[in-house]
Amino acid sequence: MLGRLNHVALAVPDLGAASEHYREMLGASVSEAQALPEHGVRVVFVELGNTKIELLEPLGEASPIAAFLAKNPKGGMHHVCYEVADIRAARDRLVESGARILGDGEPKIGAHGRPVLFIHPGDLFGTLTELEEV
Repeated sequence: MLGRLNHVALAVPDLGAASEHYREMLGASVSEAQALPEHGVRVVFVELGNTKIELLEPLGEASPIAAFLAKNPKGGMHHVCYEVADIRAARDRLVESGARILGDGEPKIGAHGRPVLFIHPGDLFGTLTELEEV
């Protein structure tokens, strides 16, 4: 069911500063910022040879990232994202296995323009997990 690791997401208090830090300190290629109102975040992607790092900042006080940063003011790892070939089949298999899908259980369009779902961290060893259809 699982494909490759698509990205590791880090919540950051200041997306501009974090992007600049990755560019200047690590010499990384960083995408332009993109607002995702349906998910309550602004994101950039740090391109790596074999995967990406997603930097997230809250888009408003109702953002789940705002709540995360309230507990972790310096930021930190928020989630991992794996690729799947068929997100609905993956969801159905997970639900049959007892996993909890966050939200209404239906895929939403993510930052790459593809359907995504999130699995409750309590079902995967304390790690919020995103699945992205490729």
